[in-house]
Amino acid sequence: MSDMLPLFPLSTVLFPGMRLPLHVFEERYRQLVADLLTGPEPRRFGIIAIRKGRETGTEGVTALYDIGCVATVRQIAEREDGRYDLQTVGAQRFRLLSLDKSLPYFQGEIEPLAEEAGDPAIAARLAQRVQAAFRGYLNALADRGGGMINVASLPDEPELLSYVVGAAMIIDLPDRQALLAAPDVIIRLKAERSLLTRETAMLRATTSRPAPDFSYEPYSQN
Repeated sequence: MSDMLPLFPLSTVLFPGMRLPLHVFEERYRQLVADLLTGPEPRRFGIIAIRKGRETGTEGVTALYDIGCVATVRQIAEREDGRYDLQTVGAQRFRLLSLDKSLPYFQGEIEPLAEEAGDPAIAARLAQRVQAAFRGYLNALADRGGGMINVASLPDEPELLSYVVGAAMIIDLPDRQALLAAPDVIIRLKAERSLLTRETAMLRATTSRPAPDFSYEPYSQN
């Protein structure tokens, strides 16, 4: 079943359960927020990654990826000059079916995507391996950066873990987008384990990189 949703194209990927603060200053996205404020709650829009183009400026967006994530607005703060600061959290993945360009901002006909868990026993075993690989990756980051990263709060639940790790790794946009688009948790966890192995080896052979932020919170589809 499809639905119409305002879209906010970005050069990043939002995963379900992950927090995303936004500073809204362009006129078209101010209009998007103003329209959200006049509509019913929950206030939602789609975060979708830009395949070609720019977030801002006259060139604009020329191509979008086809899988995005619904962002639920938790807080909106309006500044005196008309800009907005938003606190959002990812809700559910969606597939973009078509674009509507009749408003200053994009709207999209979207199809919500269910998350297939696969075999629970396999997912649980993979989750343990990804946890271990992720800790090794963060240790490599800490070694290069000279700091310490606490990972005691990593979730055990395979689906949420796959989103936390996908959001936290320092990887290129196409790799992160592929993780969001993975058809089920098992495929995503397998891909993350491979990426963690690759990135950890690269860290051990190169200079320092910034430490990631992997804040997360439970989410609801409602």
